[in-house]
Amino acid sequence: MRETLPLLVNTDFPAITRSTLETVQVNLGYRCNQQCLHCHVNAGPKRTESMDKATVDHVLEFLRASGATTLDLTGGAPELNPHFRYLVQTAREMGINIIDRCNLTILEEEGQQDLAEFLAQHKVTVTASLPCYLEENVDTQRGKGVYAASIKGLKQLNQLGYGKSGTGLSLNLVYNPIGPYLPPPQNTLERDYKDRLAQNFGIHFNQLYTLTNMPIKRFGSTLISKGQFDEYMCLLRDAYQTENLHNLMCRTLISVDWQGYVYDCDFNQMLNLPMQVTGKHGKPHITDIMGVDLNGEPIVVMDHCYGCTAGQGSSCGGALN
Repeated sequence: MRETLPLLVNTDFPAITRSTLETVQVNLGYRCNQQCLHCHVNAGPKRTESMDKATVDHVLEFLRASGATTLDLTGGAPELNPHFRYLVQTAREMGINIIDRCNLTILEEEGQQDLAEFLAQHKVTVTASLPCYLEENVDTQRGKGVYAASIKGLKQLNQLGYGKSGTGLSLNLVYNPIGPYLPPPQNTLERDYKDRLAQNFGIHFNQLYTLTNMPIKRFGSTLISKGQFDEYMCLLRDAYQTENLHNLMCRTLISVDWQGYVYDCDFNQMLNLPMQVTGKHGKPHITDIMGVDLNGEPIVVMDHCYGCTAGQGSSCGGALN
C-alpha cells in the first residue's frame, strides 16, 4: 500500500471553520464482508478493528450533550459491530435520526437475515452503495456476484416499505466513478438509475448521491501505482468551485473512529489527521469534547479536500450544488 499523505500535505486549499454541529458520523470498525477497489477505509473481511461497548456509550453520551440531530453509522460494514443494534435502538429512543451506510450484501450474511426488518422497525435511513446500475461495472469494482446480491437486498428493502412514499422509510443509493473521473451530474444520473432499476427490477428509491473518489488509501495507492495520481489531482484542482466551500460536510459534522478519537471528516480520519480544538492538546477523544462548542473551530485541510469542492461538489449527502 502506497501512502498518499506526503503528496497531500503541501496545499493551498483555503482555510475553513466549523459551524453548528448537526451530524455525528461514527466508524464502528473496519471489518467488512466486501473489499472494494475504491474503498478509502481499506476495509475487508480480515480487518479486526471494532468499537467496543464503552466507546459506544461515550458516543451516546456525546449525542445527549451536543445537540446533534443525526447519527451516521459507517465502517467497514457497521452492522458487523456487535453493538450496532444496541447503538441504533438507544439513539432512536433519544429521538436521533440514524443513517446506516449499508453495502446491501450484508443483508444476506449469516446472522443478519433479520437486519432489514430491524432497520425498518427503527426507521433507520438506509444509504446503500450501488456504484452503477450495470452489473458488469458493479462486479468489477466490488467483486463477482455483488450486483445480484445488491439487487436482492434492494427488493427486500422495498418490500418492507423502503423507498416508497408515506412509509417514512428512506432508501438512498450512492454512486462513485469506477476510475479517476468526476461523477456526472447527480440529477441526471438519478433519473437514469430510477428508470433502469424500475424497468428492470421494479426497484424504487428516494435519492441518488454521487461521490467523488478520494485520492487516499486504497484508491490513492492505485492511482500512484498506475502513474495517475498527479493527473487526478490536477483534475480535482482544475474543477474547484468556491461556492462549494459553504456546504462542505465537515462544517456541520464530526467523524469518530472505532477507538473514539475525533476528526473533521471520515477522510481526515483515514489519513490520521485529528481535529484541532482550542485549548485541547494531542489527539482529542470524544470524551474530551463533551459540552465543548465547536462552532468557529478551524478545520484541518490538505490537498485531498479538493475532492469535495470539485465540480458539483461531493459529500456524504451527495452533490453540494
